[in-house]
Amino acid sequence: MKHLKPVLIFLYVTVIVVMAAVTIVEKYKGTAHVGEYWYGSWWFSVLWALLAAAGIAWFVKQRVRKVFAVVLHLSFIVILAGALLTHLTARRGMIHLRKGETINNYLEQEGNDINTRALPFRIALKDFEVNYHEGTMAHADYVTKVTILPLSKHAHTSSTQEPESNATISMNKILSYQGYRFYQSSYDPDMQGSILAVNCDPWGIPVTYTGYALLFIALIWMLFDPKGQYRRILREINQMTNNKGQDTKDHQKLQKSLMLIAFLFPLSSLISPLKAANTIPEETAVRLGQLYINYNDRICPLQTYALDFTKKLTGKRYYKDAEGNRYTAEQLLANFIFYGDEWEKQPVIKMKGGPLKYTLQLPDRCSFTSFFKEEMGGYILGPYVQEAAQGNRDKFHQDVTKVDDKLMMLVELRQGMPLKIFPAPLTFNHQPSTIIWYAPTDKLPDEMQSERKKYIQDAFSLLYKYALNRQWGQMDQMLTKMQQYQKRYGAASLPSKTQTWAEHIYNKIPFATILFMVCLTMAFLTLIRKKWMQRIGLTVLGLSFLALTFGMALRWIISGTIPMSNGYETMLTMAWFVMLISLLMYRRFPVILTFGLLLSGFFLLVSHISQMDPQIGHLMPVLSSPLLTIHVSVIMMAYALLSITFLTGIWGLITGHSLTFPKEKDASPRGGSEGVLHASLLMSQLFLYPALTCMGLGIFIGAIWANVSWGTYWSWDPKETWALITFMVYAVPVHQQSIPWLRNPRHYHLYMVLAFLTILMTYFGVNYFLGGMHSYA
Repeated sequence: MKHLKPVLIFLYVTVIVVMAAVTIVEKYKGTAHVGEYWYGSWWFSVLWALLAAAGIAWFVKQRVRKVFAVVLHLSFIVILAGALLTHLTARRGMIHLRKGETINNYLEQEGNDINTRALPFRIALKDFEVNYHEGTMAHADYVTKVTILPLSKHAHTSSTQEPESNATISMNKILSYQGYRFYQSSYDPDMQGSILAVNCDPWGIPVTYTGYALLFIALIWMLFDPKGQYRRILREINQMTNNKGQDTKDHQKLQKSLMLIAFLFPLSSLISPLKAANTIPEETAVRLGQLYINYNDRICPLQTYALDFTKKLTGKRYYKDAEGNRYTAEQLLANFIFYGDEWEKQPVIKMKGGPLKYTLQLPDRCSFTSFFKEEMGGYILGPYVQEAAQGNRDKFHQDVTKVDDKLMMLVELRQGMPLKIFPAPLTFNHQPSTIIWYAPTDKLPDEMQSERKKYIQDAFSLLYKYALNRQWGQMDQMLTKMQQYQKRYGAASLPSKTQTWAEHIYNKIPFATILFMVCLTMAFLTLIRKKWMQRIGLTVLGLSFLALTFGMALRWIISGTIPMSNGYETMLTMAWFVMLISLLMYRRFPVILTFGLLLSGFFLLVSHISQMDPQIGHLMPVLSSPLLTIHVSVIMMAYALLSITFLTGIWGLITGHSLTFPKEKDASPRGGSEGVLHASLLMSQLFLYPALTCMGLGIFIGAIWANVSWGTYWSWDPKETWALITFMVYAVPVHQQSIPWLRNPRHYHLYMVLAFLTILMTYFGVNYFLGGMHSYA
């Protein structure tokens, strides 16, 4: 027992290191390899078992009597026991159903072998269908309708004499029958067959869910236990808050340290003056932008497509020529549509610095025609595009691919391919079944009325004629008639008036761009330790919170789903939580005003400049679950809280760098600059405990959602694994009684700063390096 603690720490660190290493191995060897030789190996299970045994032994040795602590640690043992039962007893496989066939078996893969397993009943496919979002080809759901029959002597033939039950299986709607769970997995291209995942885990799931329940109770109990560590921290903070004797030198040190932190987040801006040619008037371009279009499998205002088109070409929401003339996104799109020959010669394509720009000596702005030169064999990027297609993915060829995408976007626009603005009901058995949106150059179905065909094919010809003759009145009238056509024939697929209004407002206001500049600028100004400046900062933070709330509400209205479905939206959510927490905690910790402005501004800045895609689109069917909303929102709350502990750690290290701790045993650690250091420690712990609670709840709510969606509550996906690593890393600082090294405030803050790297890896590293099922998040 003498060396129990070092052994426990060694095993704990080893488990974390092994999990981190395996996620990297998976990137290069594949999921199947790590599933069989790492996560599924005997030694990996033994490693967890040894860690659990050492933890139990240490727990007994310490004679822990706090009920919530016992329940909390017991929950992890129960979860591991459930995972072991699942590993040893669960059966998983696939069942392929075809219409007209009745089967009573499924296929199970064991290593390199595929075995057939019998079912205690028969199952037949009645029907399979794909549900689409109205007016688009975006999948909304996959629905399998089956009939369940008991076993009979004729196992492969159905009998009308036998009782039967009908059931429907779809995404996030499973079928449970006699201990077997069926999940929608895939389907046959001819729509005559469906592939279901099969899971039979009668022992592991109940035990694991029991562990989850104990964990949820214990984590919440941890925050409210009157005798617990967290309540002690709150009492000490109350005492400090009630103590009005403030040391002015503390504020001076705080101001200097915050100045150093602030300069970690610089701002920048770019201006590129360019020159343009003939243009469509802004008023007419606005009318064009009010038309609807099927863009990214979503019916939305054409203004949205114009905005994305402009940002992809110019890097901005508008275009500005060398003479200072500014063109809206709708104008730039209209100019390329109606004056394409002229605008292809205009240098509107922004070239970022990189190997491509330097190798080919390209200017900051290029035109479409500058990439086509007869003396260089035509398309100058052609050979490099072929090299990229053959697998060359260095930085030069990545830049080539990006520029080629922009040029192909212009080629497709000149061909009219993206302009799917003409709705037409598709008939089946002489009855309208769905609405399809067509571009003027699309091949129209033979059964379409000749008058409607002619209108779709001739509408843009008239618009071209009016644009060339500069007949803006006639062009406006034509656009108005096109709006009326869309409302008449595409009404069922059009967004509501509220959604349209919300999208127009959202397109006009770049919330993330404005707010990151406002928040970061105000964070610098709050370093002026004057009451009036603090009041202004608090007001700005409050208004920024309301503005961000309004912007996220607009996205919610537009998409119909809570804005937490991709990297861009989760960055906004983290900024929103940071603002909310800062506003709620300002009275206790005035310094959190600067922290809140810095962090929220930083998250908004990341969403503005990173590779995240701000486009609004339909959710994948598997993501249409209320559990997703709870899972993501709770995890984002945890990340927001832990980001504050990160900044508090930097503050603590800076303020404590030049401190000399009292040597006397009875020396007070609360006076002078040491008071600032101690306050930073309490502030960090104040956010750490609820962050752990949120992270634990979020991870295991996600596990429940995964079990409901695709039949396994833990898949060792890189995002899952790194979330668990993050949880384990941040669980260490709450065990200061067992780890004396962390009682030193400077050691504690150093650990919290380094621990933040696990969050960066979980959020950014997995998304942009490791990949996996969660790489969309």
